[in-house]
Amino acid sequence: MGMMTDELYFKPRLMVINDDQIAQIHAATLEVLERTGVKMTHKEGLEILGSAGARVNGDRVRIPGWMLEDAIRKSPSRIVLAKRTGERTVALERDKSYFGPSLDCVEYRDPETGERMPFRSDHVKVTAALCDALPSFDWCMTIGMADDVDPHIADRIIARNVMEYCEKPLVFCCKDANSVKDIYEMALLLCGGKEKFDQAPTIVQYAEPISPLVYYDPAVDKLIYCAENNIPLINFPAPQACGSAPATFAGAIVQASAESLSGLVLHQLVNPGAPFIYGAFTTIMDMRTSIFSYGANEMSLMTGALAQMAQHYQIPFFGTAGATDAKFCDAQAGAEAAFQCLSSAAIGSGLVHDCSSWMDHGFLASPEYMVLVNDIVESVKCYMQGIPVTKETLALDIIDKVGPGGHYLQEKHTMEHFRKIKYSKLFERMVNAKWVEGGSKRFEQRLNELTLEKMKHRPAPLSDEVIKELDRMQATWK
Repeated sequence: MGMMTDELYFKPRLMVINDDQIAQIHAATLEVLERTGVKMTHKEGLEILGSAGARVNGDRVRIPGWMLEDAIRKSPSRIVLAKRTGERTVALERDKSYFGPSLDCVEYRDPETGERMPFRSDHVKVTAALCDALPSFDWCMTIGMADDVDPHIADRIIARNVMEYCEKPLVFCCKDANSVKDIYEMALLLCGGKEKFDQAPTIVQYAEPISPLVYYDPAVDKLIYCAENNIPLINFPAPQACGSAPATFAGAIVQASAESLSGLVLHQLVNPGAPFIYGAFTTIMDMRTSIFSYGANEMSLMTGALAQMAQHYQIPFFGTAGATDAKFCDAQAGAEAAFQCLSSAAIGSGLVHDCSSWMDHGFLASPEYMVLVNDIVESVKCYMQGIPVTKETLALDIIDKVGPGGHYLQEKHTMEHFRKIKYSKLFERMVNAKWVEGGSKRFEQRLNELTLEKMKHRPAPLSDEVIKELDRMQATWK
């Protein structure tokens, strides 16, 4: 038995494309950027690309393959993110997965009343605190739009509220580079300055090229500002197969990859080695309803292919899972979330967003759905740990001790290991008689009660001095 001393670990693994297909997709991406290129009107961006070797003709930029491959080599393969406390909690590299919520929902479902209403700034605080309370979520986003504040500064107020009510790393969306600057200054205040931020950033900027193959000026402004200041940037188009991308999955993947990587070229020209995160929200147009589907199986398939491309390029990835087209926390919502989350984890999808609040094709945030998907992600994380194989876990001595016909309930080995089994507070396993005796609580009632309990959580408060400085910053926003 001397050979059974070291742990043999195998992580469950899924692939949706093989090495030959990866090579074909990469070659096709090079062809799109060299032959078709992207549209850009940003003067500085055009000058940077043109002077580095891109072919610029008016607002069309065609990028040679060598420029893209040079940018890929310069881009870091590892990005570590930290909580506002400085604790390093997310290490984006290889096929690791870290789960978080969604952003920019327009409506909110109140778990106490069931009412659906416009998303407000108080809902931002509630959902941020709930994200902080849910252990399966490793990072947070600016979940809703805050309908009740000045739209000119709403993006910064939302970011401030999230940073106050959640300690976890923040992925944020905003309208322009001025907003990025203001949010960055808040992050520096909370984490203790630029030196600490550069060691492990606490915020990540989410920006979008427009499919197909268009960069609007504010997106380029944000890209350049983030590169200059080493703020991690997600360059994340949203191509819709049959609408803003080819109907074939391979074609949609190639276009998506070209859109994201074209931004990498400019990004690395501005500041070689600046942190960049690749990815795209690739899904379908449902031809029966014309919606941009968040629950389609094809979304997970294309996201998985792009995750494998990211691993091939050795660039961190921004993935998508846990979303649903359902309007309520029903069987459809649970099935779509579980399928997506397990698929993303098994492929290794980096920062996996939408795992808590994007319902009704990206329109609705629901605290109950956040709690449901947190439980699903917890199960997925347990599954992804695989089965450790050691002398201890093979348990040959205890099997021999108990022998045929015995039981393990009173054994020390059982007491040492049974807590590694996942026990959900949401999914019940009682026999019917015990369930009736316990009040006959259906799933929806248990979910609602657990949600209201989790919503009581608040993170450690910021100091009065920090709050006063945040107030001063907010007073200067224009």
